Amino acid sequence: MKYLPSQIMTFLHERGAKHNMIVLRRFFITLCIMIAAYSVIFHWLMEYEGKEHSWITGVYWTLTVMSTLGFGDITFSSDPGRIFSIIVLMSGVIFFLIMMPFTFIQHFYMPWLESQKKDMVPRRLPAGIRGHVLIAGSGPITLNLADDLARHGIRRVLLCNDPQTGLDLLDQGYEVAAGDHDDVKTYQKLHADTAAMLVVMDTDIRSTNIVFSAREAAPQVVIAAGVENPDATDILRLAGCNRVFQFHNVLGEAMARRVVRSSQRASIMGRFGRLVVAEAPVMHSSLAGKTLLDCSLRERTGINVVGVWDRGAFQLPGPHTMFTESSVLVVAGTEKQVRAFDRLISEPEKAEMESAPVVILGGGRVGLAVARNLARRKIPAVIVDRQPHINSGAIPHVHGDAADLAVLEKAGIRKTRTIIITTHDDDANIYLTIYSRRLRPDAQILCRASLDRNVNGLHSAGADQVLSLASLVSNSIINLLAPDKMMMLNERLLVFRYTIRGQLQGKSLMECGIRNKTKCSVLAVRDHTGTMHVNPDPGYVFELGDALYLIGDSEAEERFRERYGIDSNLACADADLS
Repeated sequence: MKYLPSQIMTFLHERGAKHNMIVLRRFFITLCIMIAAYSVIFHWLMEYEGKEHSWITGVYWTLTVMSTLGFGDITFSSDPGRIFSIIVLMSGVIFFLIMMPFTFIQHFYMPWLESQKKDMVPRRLPAGIRGHVLIAGSGPITLNLADDLARHGIRRVLLCNDPQTGLDLLDQGYEVAAGDHDDVKTYQKLHADTAAMLVVMDTDIRSTNIVFSAREAAPQVVIAAGVENPDATDILRLAGCNRVFQFHNVLGEAMARRVVRSSQRASIMGRFGRLVVAEAPVMHSSLAGKTLLDCSLRERTGINVVGVWDRGAFQLPGPHTMFTESSVLVVAGTEKQVRAFDRLISEPEKAEMESAPVVILGGGRVGLAVARNLARRKIPAVIVDRQPHINSGAIPHVHGDAADLAVLEKAGIRKTRTIIITTHDDDANIYLTIYSRRLRPDAQILCRASLDRNVNGLHSAGADQVLSLASLVSNSIINLLAPDKMMMLNERLLVFRYTIRGQLQGKSLMECGIRNKTKCSVLAVRDHTGTMHVNPDPGYVFELGDALYLIGDSEAEERFRERYGIDSNLACADADLS
């Protein structure tokens, strides 16, 4: 425990304390000189009035008058003495009642409090800590990642080089450590060598320095980083980064994959060995207006419809679940079954549909990534952006405000089947979504969200599908942390693994009632021989050590965790993601 004298001595040796002490010293020296001068003048005036007092009495009188205590036991009877008393009193009010408190607070008390606050943010982690995730960064997307890691039971520590930022994060409930990002000792104190991963979310130049310093302190730690400029990818790898993500490009690719095409509807979201999870929009397909029972998808293709998205709401389908134009099916099966499902619901493109370009609102990094991915798939697109010159290459570009009807009509919004909104401002995206839905009630609208909290608002505004950049970052990192154990598909939906223990051992899938009790659906079972049983029959009996692969939203996963527990051991490796 630190005692007050040791705290003050530590504070006095900090940088910046020297200047404050000089200011305080000058102030008190000036005050002492003033008191001494007033005491001398007091003696002169008292002798002028024919009175004698000791020197200590002069100091005593000066202090009582300057501090406005004014006991009244010693007073002047002459006008010069009373004028002097007024001067001493006024200077005392200024120096004792105004300047002294301000100077003390400004140059001692406040710096001392700041020093105390800095000590509240730890600079090292306890010895023996293992499997934690270090995160360098403190932006909204980084904090969203920290929240998602905590929700899945992964210990995460935010590294801040600004003590005030660290204090703010501590107040919000985050685990924070203070230290210079470019100091090797910082990563030694945080036991980076035993960490599960270091995630770097900063500018490209600072990220390079962070990665280089951390790699020197912990040669074996897995380091993942996000880059803004694609040219920085190779530099970060040279600095020692294991995985470099161009998140804006990945988001653009994901949005491009979700564009409805009659000839190819199913989009693969991820894989667990032979198990493939995909999604397919119902819009403009033969499934619209039918129930799951009417479609007979499992009988015809072997695929299992494990979930249905409808404007952001996820549900486990029943036999009588109706598929609407806004529904997006989540299906699971082998790759062969997914291809059979895709062939079943697809049909040849019509010439007029192929000629209608996808309208992309926003020509930033995400918008350009969407356009380039569509071009690779031979899907025509046109970009609408306020900037007169963007690096769109051969992709058509309409200059103007996306809120201007004339600009949108010039881009072809009346004929397009798909509108993609990609600006980085969620407020603008909600505005444009409402406007686009009003203009084209029948079009597919895909929208980008920078923050997860705006996903519901964008769905309510009329977006068919919303992809969150913050969620994409979390998904990428968590999937990298827990390959073959957990896979986040989007901001709410995840696939996770559970190893059979005594509670479910010897029971069949039907007897367990997992779906009814937890709202999670069993996708596959890997038995003790390593064989993967995709879409197991209801009569399949679980044996000790079998690995279940389940799908559900975050609430369903939490219910399953509370009822059965969940595998928590994590290992870093390359996740097999699409």
